Amino acid sequence: MRLDGKVALISGGARGMGSAEARLFAIEGAAVVIGDVLDQLGQQVEAEINETGGRALYVHLDVTQESDWQRAVATAVTRFGKLDVLVNNAGIAFWSAGDDATVEEWDRVMDVNAKGVFLGTKAAIPEMRKAGGGSIVNISSISGMVGQDNIHPGYNASKGAVRLLTKSTAIQHAKDGIRANSVHPGPIATPMTEAGRADPERYARSMARTPLGRYGEPDDVAFGVLFLASDESSYMTGSELVIDGGVTAQ
Repeated sequence: MRLDGKVALISGGARGMGSAEARLFAIEGAAVVIGDVLDQLGQQVEAEINETGGRALYVHLDVTQESDWQRAVATAVTRFGKLDVLVNNAGIAFWSAGDDATVEEWDRVMDVNAKGVFLGTKAAIPEMRKAGGGSIVNISSISGMVGQDNIHPGYNASKGAVRLLTKSTAIQHAKDGIRANSVHPGPIATPMTEAGRADPERYARSMARTPLGRYGEPDDVAFGVLFLASDESSYMTGSELVIDGGVTAQ
């Protein structure tokens, strides 16, 4: 029970990596608040966890809205008594290249991927401070570490912003016992990558760049997030955990 007694809030928890994280956290003893805009899917994850003996609650959470974040954090504290862990998991992507990218796409991806992490962090820190500390895990991407020729440049920029926001959070709140680390997945089999996996040419190109020769599974990332959320990583803050099948080792 690596998270026994802890309370966690996970954004984007209705599907993909977020739902894998929620289920794993519950198995490891955490009370989990699942935030998303996909209400039906989020409620299903809540029900599955509770039916198997875990503790979970779904809340509607648009990560671009500060009021939604305030409500989600308040709900976690009211229902479970405190907040120990925040996983900023919610994210979106566009696949257009730079010269085809629209201003609207840029604004949207920055709002969700970068501002959403800022707002979540801002809302969570006061309650973590009251709890005597906590762990913030921000899901960035290998796209926040390297340039790419096959994705919207706003996605790279937003995930790079998450990477450095994490480091600033770690430095500024270490005195409060609050740690912050970022996770950098490579190609993972989630709904976000479904179209690319269904395209033989894009799939072959992606696998040619991946030394382990496969897409990762959501649980591959969830176990890394679990480590950073737990006290096992108590001496890690401002760090980057890369889970990418070897892509960035080249």
